[in-house]
Amino acid sequence: MGFGAMLGKMLADCGGAQRIATTLIAKFGKKHIQWAVVLTGFTVGFALFYEVGFVLMLPLVFTIAASANIPLLYVGVPMAAALSVTHGFLPPHPGPTAIATIFNADMGKTLLYGTILAIPTVILAGPVYARVLKGIDKPIPEGLYSAKTFSEEEMPSFGVSVWTSLVPVVLMAMRAIAEMILPKGHAFLAGSGVPRDPVMATLIAVLIAMFTFGLNRGRSMDQINDTLVSSIKIIAMMLLIIGGGGAFKQVLVDSGVDKYIASMMHETNISPLLMAWSIAAVLRIALGSATVAAITAGGIAAPLIATTGVSPGADGYCGWFR
Repeated sequence: MGFGAMLGKMLADCGGAQRIATTLIAKFGKKHIQWAVVLTGFTVGFALFYEVGFVLMLPLVFTIAASANIPLLYVGVPMAAALSVTHGFLPPHPGPTAIATIFNADMGKTLLYGTILAIPTVILAGPVYARVLKGIDKPIPEGLYSAKTFSEEEMPSFGVSVWTSLVPVVLMAMRAIAEMILPKGHAFLAGSGVPRDPVMATLIAVLIAMFTFGLNRGRSMDQINDTLVSSIKIIAMMLLIIGGGGAFKQVLVDSGVDKYIASMMHETNISPLLMAWSIAAVLRIALGSATVAAITAGGIAAPLIATTGVSPGADGYCGWFR
């Protein structure tokens, strides 16, 4: 999580996120502005945690709505949907990573299947749903869309911005595809340096970003270090929240709540997939945090795997698809 915050902060501070947004918007035009915002949020959401991405993209959304003279919700909802889906479905974000660990699901396949599920989900929750809200015309808060913008010379290229932010996804996807098409024990899998662990994949991305977003842009190591330190400050409270969610999950496990639910499930005809989804959905509404809900629901639903023939990956995705 710390490495992800570092990558996202460097992307924001060098103007890479703004470059991604402005390029997509210029290509799509006003008529298809929603799809530009969705792609921007989806791309930025790969590298940034939800809170960081939301704060980063909010001024851009306000600026787009004001300059294009369109309702704020018409572009705001697609942005929020894209960030929420990437945060809830795709490693190395903390919720999906934690659940995949709890259910012992393969991280690479989790990323691939999560992407497949994320695309239709973000379309329905973003552009489609936003059309229903288009008639709600809320004024744009004054002053919030006049944030400092980077000049053309200050921003990295679109290609560098996109590919650097997607390094963790590319590395994990390469490993997953190789494991699916190559036999076990193949020389590539045994000796390959391509990681399957999201922590290592994100660390590699951070090291690359230190050059592409830092040294290559004329920034000193002291400036890069300041960016990395400030990124940890941003997520400090989030780390405490996630730690609290993990502790709450362990209390439920140690108190026997998970075993009680498992025994109830064993005596009913309710699908464990439906049960996993219901638990996560209720906790998401009650707790507010998607990550805490995912970790807690995973701890409760994990014993169900031992009494059913459900795939761990399938049960995990019902936990995220809340």
